[in-house]
Amino acid sequence: MGDGGGIDVKKDSALLKKHKRLLLTLGGPALFALCLLLPESVFPALKARYAIGTVAWMAFWWITGPVDFAVTAFLPIALNALLQIADMSAVIANYASETILLLLGASILTVSWEETGLDRRMAAKFLSLVGSNLRSQVIFWFLLCAFLSAILPNAVVCAAVTPIAVSMLRYVGQADIAKSKSGSLLLLTIAYATGVGGLASPLGGAMNLVTVDYLEQVTGQEFMYISWVVRFLPIMAILIVSNILILLIGCKKSDQLGGSREYFINQYKAMPKISSEELISLCLFLLATLLAFTRQLYQNLLPGLKPAYVFIICAILSFLITRKDGSRLMTWKKAQTKIGWELIYVFAGGLAAGTLISKSGAADAIGDFIASTNMNGGFMTVFAIVAFTVILSDVTSNTATAAVAIPIVISVVQGLGLNPIPYIYIASIGVNLSYMLPTSIRAIPVGYGLEPRYMLKKGVPITIVVILLMSVAGYLLMKFWPAFSTI
Repeated sequence: MGDGGGIDVKKDSALLKKHKRLLLTLGGPALFALCLLLPESVFPALKARYAIGTVAWMAFWWITGPVDFAVTAFLPIALNALLQIADMSAVIANYASETILLLLGASILTVSWEETGLDRRMAAKFLSLVGSNLRSQVIFWFLLCAFLSAILPNAVVCAAVTPIAVSMLRYVGQADIAKSKSGSLLLLTIAYATGVGGLASPLGGAMNLVTVDYLEQVTGQEFMYISWVVRFLPIMAILIVSNILILLIGCKKSDQLGGSREYFINQYKAMPKISSEELISLCLFLLATLLAFTRQLYQNLLPGLKPAYVFIICAILSFLITRKDGSRLMTWKKAQTKIGWELIYVFAGGLAAGTLISKSGAADAIGDFIASTNMNGGFMTVFAIVAFTVILSDVTSNTATAAVAIPIVISVVQGLGLNPIPYIYIASIGVNLSYMLPTSIRAIPVGYGLEPRYMLKKGVPITIVVILLMSVAGYLLMKFWPAFSTI
């Protein structure tokens, strides 16, 4: 009887699990269908409703996980083939974009770290420098990534820094990021900081260069990059402090990754001298990163050598590394089992979803709706601009958001007879910030094991706080700081 009862319990549990998965699987298409009922007065084009429904379906599956994350990433292709929401070539291009190649190259290079033992050496070094206190780790990674992304493309920074943090987490026994509160928090910190840091200068990303282009069109003057840095300095201070404080909520002073700083110092000192294989593996990654970061120095000489191709070239070279016994360090058969394919496809799926939103007219429809609400340029106008750009950045790329949102903001403000410059600055704040969904650079930590539901759980409150803070800060700067209304 006891054995029979045990079997029944197992069968019931398996059946319940099967039914739950079925309900969650059907939840995606159900959300898609609901989005078709959105008012035609706001979304007159059926394609726009299809695009919003696709994003809702993908978000639901990513958060609830009835299928693998990478499987969900292919929904834009499947639905676009059936419904013809946008030009298929534009959708497919996202799955072989330059950023995808960059992520592939970086992933291959980090496989060589594991093969040589470089990952353990780097982990011990970082832990010996920063210590294992979780609060210290969050602050360190946030400031590091924010600083780097101020002058470098966000995707490059996130792709380069995340595997280093993952190596450190594996070293302390937290290889399963999904089950590690500390690991999940650190990867989320890197993604958030990379986005925040991009706002600090025009070099932080293509979305800022789009904004600069519009500023020059509106004023007919050349925009000096130092002007951007000065005007966004108070905004950056508020963002850095508020983001770190929110990330530290729930972190106790006693929370540790494992082991003391002294322990890791001793661990690092006890390691054997760095091998030639480790050194070559490290140099290839540093070379790729350095060339990606300094592209402006050689872009006229080698215009085709973009960061993505630099990483691919160095990844190819990593397969030429040989051990002392003459055997190859890496083979494709071995490497392909360790490459972060899920990371690559989730990133591509997020880009493809953004393409559907922008090409279907959904983003324009949302902008037109905001423009029709009879705003007067006051606080509610600022709030609407920030909320619109932050939320749109979550479902599409930052650059696509800038391309869609900035001209809408200019036309609305000029229609009110107001100076558009401060509103362009305010829009650029939201263009750079996004926290909730595994799209754009936020797909990178998901590819390393971060659960999308964890990202949403942490992202919703920080999004609300940031929208409110940035709305108040933007409004006050516009009202009381004359420089914020000029270039």
